[in-house]
Amino acid sequence: MKQKTLKGSFSLFGKGLHTGLNLTVTFNPAPENTGYKIQRIDLEGEPVIDAIAENVVDTQRGTVLAKGEARVSTVEHGLAALYALGIDNCRIQVNGPEFPILDGSAIQYVNKINEVGIEEQNAPKDYYIIRKKIEVKDEQSGSTITILPDEEFSLTAMCSFESKFINSQFATLEKIEAFPTEIAAARTFVFVRDIQPLLQANLIKGGDMDNAIVIYERKISQEQLDQLADMLQVPHLNAEDLGYIQHKPLVWENECTRHKLLDIIGDMALIGKPIKGRIIATRPGHTINNKFARQMRKEIRKHEIQAPIYDPNDEPVMDINKIRELLPHRYPMQLVDKVIALGANSIVGVKNVTSNEPFFQGHFPEEPVMPGVLQIEAMAQCGGLLVLNTLEEPERWSTYFMRIDDVKFRQKVVPGDTLLFKVDLLAPVRHGISSMKGYIFVGDHVVAEATFTAQIVKNK
Repeated sequence: MKQKTLKGSFSLFGKGLHTGLNLTVTFNPAPENTGYKIQRIDLEGEPVIDAIAENVVDTQRGTVLAKGEARVSTVEHGLAALYALGIDNCRIQVNGPEFPILDGSAIQYVNKINEVGIEEQNAPKDYYIIRKKIEVKDEQSGSTITILPDEEFSLTAMCSFESKFINSQFATLEKIEAFPTEIAAARTFVFVRDIQPLLQANLIKGGDMDNAIVIYERKISQEQLDQLADMLQVPHLNAEDLGYIQHKPLVWENECTRHKLLDIIGDMALIGKPIKGRIIATRPGHTINNKFARQMRKEIRKHEIQAPIYDPNDEPVMDINKIRELLPHRYPMQLVDKVIALGANSIVGVKNVTSNEPFFQGHFPEEPVMPGVLQIEAMAQCGGLLVLNTLEEPERWSTYFMRIDDVKFRQKVVPGDTLLFKVDLLAPVRHGISSMKGYIFVGDHVVAEATFTAQIVKNK
């Protein structure tokens, strides 16, 4: 799959939930590998904040990003829409310290994205595939986020509130494609009991009955309720009538927990890569979401280059007989046993290293180690299969090294290891010259890597 950006720009207007300011946010296309960047166009120098988890400075009532003195809050709904619709690169401009709250959901962002359209770019989309269970806990709040291996991205949230209206709820998003219809319209929510402390903390100046679900479930005096209504500049309500008091009725019975899913997706956008895995969140909130996003970024840095998935039970794309049709190499120099994946610009091959390899006789008898030069040769043979597979009469052509650069050996290759070669074209083949980047994996670990250039020559 390829990276994506917007086909054009769009703007949304409205008041900020916490500041009450009239704000405009504009979403623009961005080049490949840009990620999400947010620009404060109202500040001197128009500073840009990278939308990554490490730049989160506050999670009290939303996600707040900062760089130096520049801050921007309530970013999670807009970022959730970008992430869920598969957009990898976007430059966002805002003329104030937060995104407008709109109706408290992500649906207007989704509608605008669909209106301007999505454009595929040339660079490949770089998924991070979950290979093992990762869990993050917050002992203070009892919140937990667990991510498990899965072929796609899915998400389940379980929430527990001290309220008879929404005591316990759960919500699930099985496929990210369902976000526009199942999650995007879920609005943020607030309990009446929390409004006064939020106002005292100088927050929710722009809150009203149109941009949040408001839950009145603990009776207070009519005088107290009238004071809150005056502070929020909304009509007075009867203090005897408990329940949901916002203008628009619930879209779903579990709309509050669906909004928690929306927030998780928005905070996951700060990881910087799309994820393939199943998330299970218990009592989620922006604090645990950010803790999880930071942990995921550490995992990604630790495994910056992920090994291809290899199932020995799968039928190979090329077996040893097909490989011999393309490559002239024979024993003891044929170093690729099979090919398990083949695309237009990449290939994955396998070699099983046995104790009977002839080079172990001299390298070294008491401590057998596969020579690094043969590891690079094996990687190059895999690259040769990628290129030769595109030619008519490939048996009439051979590939020869012209240059090898940036070679690194990270650990020994010994008998019993299964080598996975992943080779990618760095540029289209021109004038018979091909540049490639290759990695060798044993298990999840990179054991060697190199960049090499080869020439494709017709046999005499």
